[in-house]
Amino acid sequence: MDQETIVYGIIKDVVSNNGQFQLRSRLANCDALLALNEFDTFPYLTSSMFAIPEDDLEQGTYQTQVIHFAASYQAVEYHWEQWMEKFEALLKNMYWVAATVHLETELSGMHTFHWESAGAFHAPSDDLRVRCEWEQDVSFRMDTNYVR
Repeated sequence: MDQETIVYGIIKDVVSNNGQFQLRSRLANCDALLALNEFDTFPYLTSSMFAIPEDDLEQGTYQTQVIHFAASYQAVEYHWEQWMEKFEALLKNMYWVAATVHLETELSGMHTFHWESAGAFHAPSDDLRVRCEWEQDVSFRMDTNYVR
C-alpha cells in the first residue's frame, strides 16, 4: 500500500466585543473558504476539508470561532511546499489570531506548523509568520526470534 499522509489543524478567528467587526470578519473568512475550488489540482486544498462552527455557544463557539480541517493524501510531503503555498494564500485572505497544521507522515514522523498574527490579529493581506516543529516517534521493536 502507498504512503498515506494525514493533514489536519485549526484556524482560530478574532475575538472581538465589536459585533459588526466580528460579523464582517467571520463572513470574510467564510467567503475565503467557499472560494476554494472543489476540484483542485494535487496537492488538494478544497472547501470541503474545512468545517466552520455556527455562532452559537451551544454549538461550539464560546468566544473564539475555531475553523477545523482535515484530509488524507498519498505522500503529500513530497509536494509540501505547494500545499503550504495554497494554505498561506488562504490565510492571507482571512482574519485570524493563530493557525496550526499537523502533518503526519509514515516515513518522516509528525511535523507541526504554527502561524501567529504579528499584532492583535491578522487581517487579509498582512504578512505571515510561520514556525515549524518536527517530532518523530521512533518505535523500537524487539524480535524475540532473533538469533546471533
